[in-house]
Amino acid sequence: MAWIYLFIAGLLEVVWAYFLKESNGFSRLAPSAVTIATMIASFGLLSMSMRTLPLGTAYAVWTGIGAVGTFAVGIVAHGETLSAMRMASAMLIITGLVMMKLSSPP
Repeated sequence: MAWIYLFIAGLLEVVWAYFLKESNGFSRLAPSAVTIATMIASFGLLSMSMRTLPLGTAYAVWTGIGAVGTFAVGIVAHGETLSAMRMASAMLIITGLVMMKLSSPP
């Protein structure tokens, strides 16, 4: 269950990062409210996953999902550039996430 909580927490990190950008520095109410609500939910699920997962693994996976997910959303939703170097960097993060998962105790 901890890995499911952690995965959802990572996805929520992508959501709050997107809406943080949309909030325009917390100057728009609705995106600001979504940002705060999803931040709280993301942190809550992260903390639940840390009941059984090691601190370093949980935090690294959470931030990795958020980083790669936000990178993808930036490309799709905001037209950010996709270069070979940026794609390689994202793949390195994903490789690290898989290695963290594989090296964690069952």
